[in-house]
Amino acid sequence: MNEADSDKLAAGLAKLGWQETAKPEDADLAVVNTCVVRQKAEDRAAGYLGRLRRMKEERNGKPTLQIAVMGCMVGPRTDDLRARFPYVDVWARPQSFEVILRHLVPDSDLGGEFWPDTFPKPKGPTAFIPIIHGCNKFCTYCIVPYRRGRERSRTIDDIAREVASHCANGVREVTLLGQTVEAYGKDLDDKPDLADLFAAIHDTPELRRIRFLTSYPRDMTERIIRAVADLPKVCEHFNIPVQAADNDILARMRRGYTIEEYLEWVHRIRDIVPAAALSTDVIVGFCGETEAQFQRSLDLLQELRFDKVHVAAYSPRPGTIAWRHLEDDVPREEKMRRLHAIEAVQERIATEINDALLGTTQEVLVESLPADRRGVKEAVLSGRTRTNKLVHWPRPSGQSDARLGEMIHVRITRASPWALRGVQANAAVPA
Repeated sequence: MNEADSDKLAAGLAKLGWQETAKPEDADLAVVNTCVVRQKAEDRAAGYLGRLRRMKEERNGKPTLQIAVMGCMVGPRTDDLRARFPYVDVWARPQSFEVILRHLVPDSDLGGEFWPDTFPKPKGPTAFIPIIHGCNKFCTYCIVPYRRGRERSRTIDDIAREVASHCANGVREVTLLGQTVEAYGKDLDDKPDLADLFAAIHDTPELRRIRFLTSYPRDMTERIIRAVADLPKVCEHFNIPVQAADNDILARMRRGYTIEEYLEWVHRIRDIVPAAALSTDVIVGFCGETEAQFQRSLDLLQELRFDKVHVAAYSPRPGTIAWRHLEDDVPREEKMRRLHAIEAVQERIATEINDALLGTTQEVLVESLPADRRGVKEAVLSGRTRTNKLVHWPRPSGQSDARLGEMIHVRITRASPWALRGVQANAAVPA
């Protein structure tokens, strides 16, 4: 989401005549787009701001370096931030692009036609498309609803124009983004849902694939799942966080569902879309989590066998419900033990899942071409399958490079928990 926001702001700046620089030392403006889902991310942003402050001071005002901060670090009130970082020139909440543009060009024309026709310049064959901003869920550990606000859906027409613009400029795969993506449309007058959006953009010229994330169990519907099954361009991959497998922990997190409801949706997805790959998120060491409650999460992962698991150790975020009302009582050493236990189990499961693909032929979208490093051309291409598996393969001998965005059939010859390797189908295997 932050990457998409940065690209949108860059497109607006370009429309006003600004040009991107290769490094901050050459810039007149540096924008730091922040994430604060975890404390480490906020600490990194603060550290980078310290570097920009030193650069600003070294210039002695000639030329001036202006510093802008946007994203989830910026809440409704900025008094504390201004006191902590007095050298920052402008603060902007997520998607508050105009605050920065009007600071730079106070008399610029940012009327009704400015943003609807301002689309980011694609950087490759894939693009992120935010379709719903904000979140209404207020999980006790999460700061996002306080920083990104309530759920606000874009219209289908607006999204379709952006998808068409990207595809006309070389994009072949779009990922539709939302903090809870299946909540799309609930706040719009005509109540379209994600299935309607899939159908509306499906026949966009040059579009080959549609992805979506992140899913939320209670927003899932059978209609959306069937749209994934029925529409050829929609990829069979669901990222559906569980966070914990114990109902008391889920209630303490205010996730809004029971583990039984979560299991029902996972089984329904697999019944309707048998080829679907599933990934999930898990938090270990949440407030009050016992060993038995953690074991339930470990058992669930072994039962459901996800293709990928993103695991994090709980850390309190100032301003959240958990920070205000719950005790962070699981020692850090125990959190890390639990995190590593899940990583070990998932590495084994992912190895077994990926090993089953050996000898198969997979359709892969070319996302990365051979890299030129230190004058040596590394003849390895990379891309992903429909189920989001990363694949690397050598350029066939005697053939020119594939094109970004091209679909290549790759026969899988090696597998690891994290990626697949193979050779281009119907091509000679390099010696």
